[in-house]
Amino acid sequence: MGWMNDETGLEKNAANFVPLTPLSHLQRAKMIFPHREAVVYGDTRLTYGEYHARCSQLASALVKAGIQSGDVVASLLPNVPAQAEAHFGVPACGAVLNTINTRLETDTVSYILDHGEAKAVLVDSALLTLTKTAVAEMSGPKPLIIEVADNQAGIAASGDHLEYEDFIAGGDADFRWIMPQDEWESISLNYTSGTTGRPKGVVCHHRGAYLKTMGTPISWGMTMYPRYLTIVPLFHCNGWNHTWMMPALGGTLICCRDISAANIFNAIADEGVTHFGGAPIVLNMMIHAPEGDHRDFDHVVEVFTAGAPPPAAVLEAIEPMGFNVTQVYGLTETYGHVTECLWDETRWSDLEGTDRADIKARTGILMPHMEDITVLDPDTMEQVPWDGETAGEIMIRGNSVMKGYLKNPEASEKAFAGGYFHSEDVAYQHDDGYIRITDRAKDIIISGGENISSVEIEGALMHHPAVLLCAVVAKPDETWGEVPCAFIELKEGASVTAEELRSFARDRLAGFKCPKAFEFGELPKTSTGKIQKFELRKRFKGV
Repeated sequence: MGWMNDETGLEKNAANFVPLTPLSHLQRAKMIFPHREAVVYGDTRLTYGEYHARCSQLASALVKAGIQSGDVVASLLPNVPAQAEAHFGVPACGAVLNTINTRLETDTVSYILDHGEAKAVLVDSALLTLTKTAVAEMSGPKPLIIEVADNQAGIAASGDHLEYEDFIAGGDADFRWIMPQDEWESISLNYTSGTTGRPKGVVCHHRGAYLKTMGTPISWGMTMYPRYLTIVPLFHCNGWNHTWMMPALGGTLICCRDISAANIFNAIADEGVTHFGGAPIVLNMMIHAPEGDHRDFDHVVEVFTAGAPPPAAVLEAIEPMGFNVTQVYGLTETYGHVTECLWDETRWSDLEGTDRADIKARTGILMPHMEDITVLDPDTMEQVPWDGETAGEIMIRGNSVMKGYLKNPEASEKAFAGGYFHSEDVAYQHDDGYIRITDRAKDIIISGGENISSVEIEGALMHHPAVLLCAVVAKPDETWGEVPCAFIELKEGASVTAEELRSFARDRLAGFKCPKAFEFGELPKTSTGKIQKFELRKRFKGV
């Protein structure tokens, strides 16, 4: 049957080969579900026909503003309809979407805009001052600022910049979308914390995003017309690609600007939310919400949780409240989640309480759209035994892996060494192949779902005149999962209080990056003077 693989008379053509892109989902939804509810935000209700038209107007307006294929268009927006529209409208004009974390400080926002060479930026009115300052500090060309007011939240436009609704009003609702000619074309640029302190630009392609939107519904057991609540910020891995996925299912995207227990319970009860994703801190917040924030609902809500393994106590408390929680795992470099703790009823149906929660806290197995995710010895690239104790590094292969790091070939080469993406997460595998993370090789602290670079914090604190040495590690925390803890070795004769250092850090870092605890004393070091962070982490064992 060797003839099946030759090229004789069999070639790719327009009929049998179309580049994969999640843009196709909304193009189809416009035809199949024109009158179904696509986006909900307070009193705002957009049908798929209206949603598609607004995305087309955005794409058209960007082209009229001079945006060309391959240009970067950034956004600094919470989970509001304009952010969802940007996910389709920006790539529909051939541009690359760069969603920026709204919690970052000015210096980092300025760096991202510069490094990504953004030509335009969509900005929430509440973030306008931060953005204007960041743009002023840029060394390169300044992007066009388009201000997004939020009438639902009572946030009016400043009047100093072109407003979003006015901007897209000048666009054509019948604009012909610029679909990718090659599915390897970039669809998004996402910045992730790195060990250098400066974020790295993760470049994602249309093919990976499309396949992610097809694999997720299988893993989540989704049927048609789900109602998805946007708790995961759309600046985190493009909201795990769920906004691109929803039109494929004729689903409804329910926007949530302010994440609170009351808003989540209200959305479930009033809008019939069937699915949402979020870090364990969100689940913990709902468990401990005041009684007045709780609402009754008559269906089970499916939840994907990621960012850190959910504590057993959280799972034990949240599921009886009407939620079925599945842990997933991934990175910005993998478009979000790529493993799931798939529940096996044949083996675990009788488990309850802590035993059930312990299984659910596993990192899990690869999702359907991925090729291979396993634990290898990073030095030999050999498979570690499935014995539940031999540690290695989680290695990932599949189409939903980034193209590489923007303008950083050395980091890209290192990340892809040996034909796998190196997660730098330490883990072992159980005898059934299920993975479980034990530690992070990278000195990244995951606090409430936010990635925090310990090196960046150390760099800020080292500027204090009293600090000789500083090491920052993750300290377990019941609310946030983990928080930064700074170990400080002072200069001889110097003195400083924890509160003074906290204030010093707050002036230089985003609030969520500031250490929540300080400890003073001589730091453990190797014979060559390298600080032994693993010795510091040992102090939190059992906490």
